[in-house]
Amino acid sequence: ANLIALLAAQLARTSARTIVSEHIVLSYSAKATPGHKEGLLPWLARIFYRRANAIVAVSRGVADDLVNVVGISSNKLHVIYNPVVTPELSEKMQIIPLHPWFAPGTPPIVLAVGRLTAQKDYPTLLRAFALARQERELHLLILGEGEKRAELEDMVKSLGLKNDVQMPGFAANPYAYMAHASVFVLSSAWEGLPTVLVEALACGTPVVSTDCKSGPAEILDYGRYGVLVPVGDDEKLSREILNAINLQPDKKALRARGETFSVERAAEAYLTLFRSLLSENA
Repeated sequence: ANLIALLAAQLARTSARTIVSEHIVLSYSAKATPGHKEGLLPWLARIFYRRANAIVAVSRGVADDLVNVVGISSNKLHVIYNPVVTPELSEKMQIIPLHPWFAPGTPPIVLAVGRLTAQKDYPTLLRAFALARQERELHLLILGEGEKRAELEDMVKSLGLKNDVQMPGFAANPYAYMAHASVFVLSSAWEGLPTVLVEALACGTPVVSTDCKSGPAEILDYGRYGVLVPVGDDEKLSREILNAINLQPDKKALRARGETFSVERAAEAYLTLFRSLLSENA
């Protein structure tokens, strides 16, 4: 979409300022793209992104990757976090999910939310959960759909977790699940700025995340508001899941951190950028 927008602006010979937004770590995404397309996207980005008046990266990690991979001048780059936290989120998280695992007296719930794709690395989460399940009774819910469903369902069976793991698909109100889960886990191999981590914090839920490129470390302030573990380390992930369940979270501090990513803050940052671009040629 960014490439098309920049090409359209050039063909139209418009004097309007053009801003594009990058949400992924381009180098990681390109490596995960099969076949000859691996080098195509960075190559096209190197050609077209220079024609933008400004480029917004949703995290510092995404911005640094653009400088290294695309060769973008840092003075064109602006880091603006995604607008995530809204008044609607606060309302929806008050609802108790109808799922029977949320009934009083049931085992702690480990929650993950995201597409069932290679990027999210759910096999590592399933192996970690299997290890944690040996220590105590737990349930794991994974909300989302994707092409890896069948593969993950087979893995659940092979690990003997059929009674303790469910993947109910897409949830219209994931915030209710987040607010009432014992711990939220992100096991991704790479990200841009994982919105679900912000949403979990805004719900006051303890977070354990892989320290993938990029976003989790920035969101969690490098471990201050949640635990970071190496990508693909199921043993470490298992230990930290158990630790998070056993600790009493500071929900007020977690929610305050989530507010850093509010719609109001993002809107003000974009308005500041728009004003600066308009004043350049005023």
